[in-house]
Amino acid sequence: MLVLLVLACVIPEAILSISSGYFRGWIYQNFAFWPGLLQGWSGNYPGQWALMFVSYAFLHGGVLHLSFNMLTLVSLGRPLVDALGQLRFLVLYLLSALGGAGVYALLAHDPVPMVGASGALFGLAGALVGEQISLARKNGGAAAAWKALIPPSLFLIGINVVMYVTLSGQLAWQTHLGGFLSGLAVMAALQHQQHGS
Repeated sequence: MLVLLVLACVIPEAILSISSGYFRGWIYQNFAFWPGLLQGWSGNYPGQWALMFVSYAFLHGGVLHLSFNMLTLVSLGRPLVDALGQLRFLVLYLLSALGGAGVYALLAHDPVPMVGASGALFGLAGALVGEQISLARKNGGAAAAWKALIPPSLFLIGINVVMYVTLSGQLAWQTHLGGFLSGLAVMAALQHQQHGS
C-alpha cells in the first residue's frame, strides 16, 4: 500500500516536472483544492468541488515538496501498516486527507490553490500519537494519556511555526491541523472497533 501511495504521488509530479508550466497550471486548475469552489465559484467540470477533497493530496508543488512528503510517508507509514494492515491504513490515509481538506475549507481565506500530501501525513502522525495515548491510558490512566498527547502535539505545532516562517506564510497549516485531528479520531475509532470485536 505504501508503494502504491508513493507512486500515486510521484507519477503526477514526474509528469508535471517534465511538462510545460501551462500543463501544471491546468492540472492545478482542475485537481488542486480551491476554497472558492465552496464559495460560489463555478467548477471546470461537474463534481470538481467534491473530487478536490482527495485529488489535492496527490499533487505537489515541485520535486522538493514531493521528496520531503514521500520520505515522511514512508517513515510514518511503515509502523502503521504493520499495526493496522493495508486496508485500514488506506482508510486512515484517505480520511486524514479528507479531514485536512475539510479544516482548510473552514479556516483558509486565501483564494489560492492548495496541494500536497501533508494533510494525510499529519493524519498519520495523529494516528501514531493516538496509539501512544491508548497505550499510556492502559498503563497509567488519564494523566499518562495527557502526557502522551501534549509533547508530540507541541512538537508538531513547533514544526508548523518554523515551516510557516521559513516559507513566508505559504503553508497550509489548516490542512495539517485537520489531518492531525482526523488521524487521532480515526485511530481511536479503529482501536475501539478492534477491542469491540
